[in-house]
Amino acid sequence: MKFHIETERLILRDLRKTDLEGMFELDSDPEVHKYLGNNPVKAIEESEKILESVLTQYEDRGIGRFAIIEKSSGDFVGWSGIRLNTEYSMNGFTKYYDVGYRLLKRFWGNGYATESGKASVEYAFKTMKLPEIFATTEIGNEASHQALLKIGLHYVEDFYSEQEQLNLRWYKMESP
Repeated sequence: MKFHIETERLILRDLRKTDLEGMFELDSDPEVHKYLGNNPVKAIEESEKILESVLTQYEDRGIGRFAIIEKSSGDFVGWSGIRLNTEYSMNGFTKYYDVGYRLLKRFWGNGYATESGKASVEYAFKTMKLPEIFATTEIGNEASHQALLKIGLHYVEDFYSEQEQLNLRWYKMESP
């Protein structure tokens, strides 16, 4: 599938096999994984499996995370977007759409998570016609908490995820 969304500073597009190096840089960084269970990838083959999984999601589910490209430089920033979760239960939900993002450390603090997240949520509601969208973040991840609130999601509750073995926050946003 092909996706192309433009914001003021970013291009959100389908992830491609050519994004493998950027995906490996992203997911091998321990600081990026600080609030994700502290389990960064060790080999590029692990990132290749993650990338293949997203490409399969495009085929099977019609949606998956988008690559974030910085317009001014053309650099791979990370990923953002909508995902249909069906693999495991999260806070009692077994099939739900969520918005998420993960950025290379050098792009933190620029508002890119919020900017890409807003564009992703707009796509979910206007193009996909979803009635609601969810998100989670680790309780200690204040930057992500603030980004989700700026995107327009509402904090619902804290919960413990057996699957992730993390204390998480649960967010929800209904279609306007």
